[in-house]
Amino acid sequence: MPFSSLGFSPALLPALLRVFAEKGYLAPTAIQSAAIPAILDGRDVVGSAQTGSGKTAAFALPMLQRLAELPTQAPRRVSGLVVVPTRELAAQVGESIVSLSKYLPQRVKVAVVFGGVSINPQMMNLRGGADIVVGTPGRLLDLIDHNALNIATVNTLVLDEADRLLDLGFGEELGRIIGLLPVLRQNLFFSATFPPAIESLAESMLRTPLRIEVRAEPQTVPDIVQRAIEVDAPRRTQLLRHLIQSEGWSRVLVFVATKHAAEIVADKLRKADIEAEPFHGELSQGKRNQVLQDFKLEILQVVVATDVAARGLDIAQLPVVVNYDLPRSAVDYTHRIGRTGRAGESGVAVSFLSADTSAHFRLIEKRQHISVPREQIAGFEPVDTENFLGAPASNGGIKGKRPSKKDKLREAAARDQLQHKG
Repeated sequence: MPFSSLGFSPALLPALLRVFAEKGYLAPTAIQSAAIPAILDGRDVVGSAQTGSGKTAAFALPMLQRLAELPTQAPRRVSGLVVVPTRELAAQVGESIVSLSKYLPQRVKVAVVFGGVSINPQMMNLRGGADIVVGTPGRLLDLIDHNALNIATVNTLVLDEADRLLDLGFGEELGRIIGLLPVLRQNLFFSATFPPAIESLAESMLRTPLRIEVRAEPQTVPDIVQRAIEVDAPRRTQLLRHLIQSEGWSRVLVFVATKHAAEIVADKLRKADIEAEPFHGELSQGKRNQVLQDFKLEILQVVVATDVAARGLDIAQLPVVVNYDLPRSAVDYTHRIGRTGRAGESGVAVSFLSADTSAHFRLIEKRQHISVPREQIAGFEPVDTENFLGAPASNGGIKGKRPSKKDKLREAAARDQLQHKG
């Protein structure tokens, strides 16, 4: 299906085709083919598709057509509102919309707003209005409370990465924002996954929506090799350093559970002469931008991040993702490992399993309908092996030296001696 068959107006189509040619887009993606005609018809849409499937263009292009149809001298009012969970995703979506609109006859003003930075420049930018606003819930409400933003004219609401919005506790803020919008509007929900909480929200807000679920086709499934390495928890940093050096990983995105862990692990890697920086929600926006820029330019070899980096980051040719701490859910696992193997590249996703987390990883496997072979790396074999029962036998990947029968007898004797001393 060509772009010309999606229903764009003759006045808009040449400008869009010019952008598509520059970006190398030969044909619309599956989610774009299914969603764009329905959105242009004014329908509410619930769209589910894998990360990197073109969801942003699917909701942005119809908004741009609606703006292109306005009179040239019409006052600038907020027509489209895109709510996202993170600063990085806000910036990425905003850049994409600006890029798609570059050849339109009328300039489209896109305002990107998020917390963690001074509100004053964003208030100044909103003077004179905006056509499309992309932002995180908290900052949107701050701007509304400062009378810098009026969303009473919005005719299209987009919740992008809708599941993450609720997962991060934005339910109350979303409720306030929705209460300030016009009752008659178009609602578009886009996300890679739709858990029950989002389904419930969709049922309460959307009017006979078109539900679109685009499953990954074999040729578009990310080429990600998943590995699960058993290691005692206190030795994870040593193992991480060993793998970086022995396997020649040029860049690694490491996921940890807390801001404190991000700081500690990054500091230990720096002491081992590995260029590493933490990345978490308590860093200033300037620092976060600098870390990402240095990572993209390969000045940094390792970024140690909390789940704030699991969505919205697009690091070209990122070869390796490591789950130093396992994610809380199978959905988060999908988004974490989806930072590698993007745009046709291959990637590796490594998860560290300790005795305390092995059962949780088996639950992730069950919900993801996968089975990841277990590995042990020579010199890092876990001592505490009791809770590893039930793990799939290794059938590939790196096979470290497993303890021999004599080794196990020695360990048992050592434990007996410790007990007698106690």
